[in-house]
Order: sequence, then C-alpha cells, then structure tokens
Amino acid sequence: MTAESTLRDKLRKIEALFAGAGTAGEKAAAGAAADRIRARLRKEAGAEKPVEIRFSINDIWSRQLFMALCRRYGITPFRYRRMHKQTVIVTAPRSFVEAVLWPEFQELSGALVAYLSEITERVIREEVHGETADAEERDEPKRLGR
Repeated sequence: MTAESTLRDKLRKIEALFAGAGTAGEKAAAGAAADRIRARLRKEAGAEKPVEIRFSINDIWSRQLFMALCRRYGITPFRYRRMHKQTVIVTAPRSFVEAVLWPEFQELSGALVAYLSEITERVIREEVHGETADAEERDEPKRLGR
C-alpha cells in the first residue's frame, strides 16, 4: 500500500468516525458517511438557527481542505471583500460546526499535514541534503562590558 493510499484510507476512516458509523461495513462506505453527515446538518439546521462563524486558517493547504469539507456538506465558505485571504466564514448551526465540522477538519488536517511533512522531508533528504534536522541551538556570544 502506498503512502497516498494509506492517507486516503485514513481520511475515509476519519469521516466515518464523524458520521457515527456503527458497523465495519458502514465505516467502509465513505459516500454513505458524507450522506449521514449532510443529514445531520439538515436536522440541526431545522432545530437551530444558522449563524455566521469566522475562521482564520493561515496555512493554504489547511484552508483549501476546510473549504472543500464545507462544500462537501453543502456549506458555502466565503469572505467579505477586503478581508484577509486566511479568513473563511460559514453560515451553519453552531452545534454542527463545533461537534462535527471543526473537529473533523482538525483530524483531517492533522493527517494531511503529517503526510505532506513526510513527503517534503523525504524529497529534501533525497534531492537536496540527507540532513533535515532543525538548526542547532547555541549560546549567544558574550557582550563586552558585561
């Protein structure tokens, strides 16, 4: 199994977890998981008034993932003119955002960041230089008169 297929499998499992999949068969059905999450959103939208919630997501990859996840569940991400690029606003029931959308995004983002970090480190190690450790720390030089 390749690193990419492992990541894809992990992303499907995370979605199934947030969809409340009970059986192994349900966990394998990613499309059904998304349908269950959309149904949950509709239910909560009927019981709770949607509100505007503002997010600030600095990392371009994470922001792209967040917006794709919103769109997957029928939520349109937007920003008002002259807002910073990292600002994303959604209109949705707060309970859905807090219990499903944001936690699922954090799990998916963590998996994606780990994957991208692994790939980046490997390419740098293989194509630029074998040592990819952070810069060493040194004591500051002593100043005169102290």
